[in-house]
Amino acid sequence: MADPFVQHPDLAGRGVLVTGGGSGIGAALTAGFAAQGARVAFIDIAEEPSRVLAERLSRTSANAVTYVKADLKSVEQAQAAVREAASILGSLSVLVNNAGWDDRHEVDAVTEDYWDESQAVNLRQMFFVTQAALPHLRQANGSAVVNFSSISYLLNMGDLPSYAAAKAGIVGLTKSLAGRLGPEGIRVNAILPGMIVTERQKRLWLTEESIAATVDRQCLKRPLTEADLVGPCLFLASSASAGMTAQTMIIDGGLL
Repeated sequence: MADPFVQHPDLAGRGVLVTGGGSGIGAALTAGFAAQGARVAFIDIAEEPSRVLAERLSRTSANAVTYVKADLKSVEQAQAAVREAASILGSLSVLVNNAGWDDRHEVDAVTEDYWDESQAVNLRQMFFVTQAALPHLRQANGSAVVNFSSISYLLNMGDLPSYAAAKAGIVGLTKSLAGRLGPEGIRVNAILPGMIVTERQKRLWLTEESIAATVDRQCLKRPLTEADLVGPCLFLASSASAGMTAQTMIIDGGLL
């Protein structure tokens, strides 16, 4: 979790929506905004852990944390969830597009259906979630969108071509939206995490050996965790970065 003493007073009371906010990085972001006194809602497909998280955070946060269930691969569900969240919050001035699916896939085994599903959850939903949020972001004073990409597309990683393509696309989407929405006072930036050691990553992909090998390439000689992304996200969402848009912030411990 981000240092509780690092407060962004302008985030208190603001409506914040986090996609994929029920576990891993998303859960850390949801908790981070709740600790700032924001009014937070999050979208996730996994119902049981999301309800547990919302209930747990609501017990100690200044405002109740709201969970909205949706499968973001469905544009209809995604946009309906945004509208529901905005209605419950009463206003929306921060959107954090965190949701993604970093499945590994062998290039020879990728099918058209697999490619489309990967793009739907990693890239397509990010645009349509943002589109649905725009009427609310436009009504707020100094809104911010934070998109989560990845450094994976910069590393020539051969086992996730569809995912890497989507993450590169997020950078292009970020810059295009920043150009379009900047005149309306809406800032759009992206965070590119490096290796973030979550429980899911350790369960599916990472080993002690692979973690050690990556840490050895980093300037910072420790594994990064979800907590390392909370502070940068709060910064990009807050007035501390009021003059910053169309930018990418790499959080990788100095790997690149």
